[in-house]
Amino acid sequence: EVQLVESGGGLVQPGGSLRLSCAASGFTLSSYRMSWFRRAPGKEREWVSTIFSDGSTSYADSVKGRFTISRDNAKNTLYLQLNSLKTEDTAIYYCNRISIWGQGTQVTVSS
Repeated sequence: EVQLVESGGGLVQPGGSLRLSCAASGFTLSSYRMSWFRRAPGKEREWVSTIFSDGSTSYADSVKGRFTISRDNAKNTLYLQLNSLKTEDTAIYYCNRISIWGQGTQVTVSS
């Protein structure tokens, strides 16, 4: 069964950091384009970042320079390192492979 399971969310103060994980099962993560999205309260889901099968990456302007997407092929896991967090980064974060979505992990940035 193809499955994505996110973890690593939590409550953090502005300026803080978190690392989100997305464990993949049922397929080889490195063979696919993998992305992170987020949905803030009362807003539409927005794209955050993508890592392509060749390892190249892309970021939304709102997170460029603060967030880093990566993967561990041995663990078949996708990561998103969130640094210099802002209150507007508060959202549920989801990992994605085409039509497959995880359940999401909540990130709350608040003092």
